Amino acid sequence: MDGLYGSKRFPKITTHVLQEMKLKGEKIAMLTGYDYSMARLLDEAGIDVILVGDSASNVMAGHVTTLPITLDQMIYHASSVMRAVKRALVVVDLPFGTYQGNSKEALHSAIRIMKESGANAVKLEGGSEVVESIDRILSAGIPVLGHLGLTPQSINKFGTYVVRAKEEEEAAKLLRDAKLLEEAGCFGIVLEKIPADLAAKVTKMVKIPTIGIGAGHEVDGQVLVLHDMLGINQEFSPRFLRRYHNLHDEIIKAFLAYIRDVKAVDFPNDKEQY
Repeated sequence: MDGLYGSKRFPKITTHVLQEMKLKGEKIAMLTGYDYSMARLLDEAGIDVILVGDSASNVMAGHVTTLPITLDQMIYHASSVMRAVKRALVVVDLPFGTYQGNSKEALHSAIRIMKESGANAVKLEGGSEVVESIDRILSAGIPVLGHLGLTPQSINKFGTYVVRAKEEEEAAKLLRDAKLLEEAGCFGIVLEKIPADLAAKVTKMVKIPTIGIGAGHEVDGQVLVLHDMLGINQEFSPRFLRRYHNLHDEIIKAFLAYIRDVKAVDFPNDKEQY
């Protein structure tokens, strides 16, 4: 089944296609994905990019932060997604502790993800602090997506998930870092939870695509966590989140109906047995 949107123009999304989309003013649609079944649906719908996010630590494993998820676990999720995808570009988060402060470890981690999952690119958080790691990963021919603004892997440093770069000094650093990531060779930058006017400024300043999450509408694309936008996860309600469905309630209703039918010996009925 072809994607429902854009499949004829772009039968396969690549980093080059994303650059072309920015140049033509076509917005980039990205969602997270962690398993085969959901990734297949995302790809059939025509999503441009699937991010195998370290948010799997939260929505799949139940951790409070993204920090506990391991490289092996990220490779498992990425491999599951790759088995389903034909069209979308698949980007995989480098998890906490696999690239910070050690560019050789960063390269090793990125190579493992690419070789063992077959993914198309990796993403890592930070600016000047991780440029050495980005340089080393890119030297191996592995595409890198940057991530600035709110960086969840640094939650213990920030102590809160509030909007970042509201103050002049932090905003100036974000602008410098965005230019640095572009010059290093990143194919795009995720901008998370920053003022919309700052995100617009970054988007105009750099030639590579920007993907926003809580960064306004003047970026080149948007990303949300799948479980949040489908309404499976009800505990997370930031201003930037639009829930496109309420699967939490629908799924609970289905479970309740199944339990009721089993208890009442209504399932299986005569037509549902051999």
